[in-house]
Amino acid sequence: MSFLRRLLGGPSNASEAAAVEGDDSTAGDTVADEQARDRELLLEDARRLDDDLIQRQLRYADRSWTPPAQGGTRRADDEDAEPV
Repeated sequence: MSFLRRLLGGPSNASEAAAVEGDDSTAGDTVADEQARDRELLLEDARRLDDDLIQRQLRYADRSWTPPAQGGTRRADDEDAEPV
């Protein structure tokens, strides 16, 4: 959330944000809520990636094979192509 506040030009710290929103919560509560949400997102991501097949796919992703490029840069509709 702090990233979005900085990006959109909102209040720079949590106490200013609480004052602007008219919220009675303190800056510590806002920071604690954000940290709890971050921990929850990291835990969910760890659960999602806790699969042997997914781990193997991620480990070998940089070694994927792609077929060689076929053809060249010349195309049939090129104006400067020589007639055969």
